[in-house]
Amino acid sequence: MTEREKVVTGPLSQVNLLEPLLTVDNVCKDFSLNDGKKFPVLKNLSFSIKNIQNKPQIVSILGPSGIGKTTILRIIAALERPTSGHILITEDEPNKMRDVKLGDVGVVFQKYPLFDDLSVLDNLVQPGIRIAKLDAKVAREQALQYLDKFELFKQSLYWPVQLSGGQRQRVAILQQLMTNKHFIILDEPFSGLDPVSITNVINLIKNIANQHTLNTFIIITHDITSALTVSDTIYLLGREVDEKGEALPGARIMKEYDLISEGLAYLPDIEEKARFAEIRKEIKLDIFPRL
Repeated sequence: MTEREKVVTGPLSQVNLLEPLLTVDNVCKDFSLNDGKKFPVLKNLSFSIKNIQNKPQIVSILGPSGIGKTTILRIIAALERPTSGHILITEDEPNKMRDVKLGDVGVVFQKYPLFDDLSVLDNLVQPGIRIAKLDAKVAREQALQYLDKFELFKQSLYWPVQLSGGQRQRVAILQQLMTNKHFIILDEPFSGLDPVSITNVINLIKNIANQHTLNTFIIITHDITSALTVSDTIYLLGREVDEKGEALPGARIMKEYDLISEGLAYLPDIEEKARFAEIRKEIKLDIFPRL
């Protein structure tokens, strides 16, 4: 029995590890061109995120710029409707899935938008009250606990404009946690960061993901090394080619890397492993340029 086939212990012990939490089922997305023709951006896109024993799920969708990653983000979060296909999300019961609705999945966009007219503390408290329907006192206490745990307590009364980029990113992620969402998409969280900052973001994602075993992070990125370092599963997004080697319209999942089965997930020294280097090279030199 593999790690993905054992049974979860604790409050979700009735859920087998093969039970999907979120499923992208044969999704296609076309955009209309000025001449009235349709241009397929996504074609037969399918993958599933399944529960993992005593661990959160950290899944990366990896692909180059312009391949359709942002479109996938918006469809999973129900910000856009697919042309065909479905996004199904768990109702925390075995074999009970439903179509995703707006608000089911939190999104942390690349610019980390916050409410600029609210303090850092209120940027967390208000979503807790308005979306998670928490009592105001409970929301405030929970927000202060998050800020303290993630080294933002001193910035509680700051305005967002006073925050550094890294602090703003942390607040944006915590804001989604305050809404009690277990599914959070991170849009290019490593983009434009130096190596030290990338390491800090990776540690932040791991720490926040581990707040609850059902927490599921979907990372949209083109950063191969960071995706391999933080994820338990990587999906490579690409396009099929014709007999001339030309890319055909419509991206889909071309390959999956199960880093748990590879013995790489959750390791603090993952970058020192020979298999890590092999997979990174395979993606970079073989698959990634053809995506």
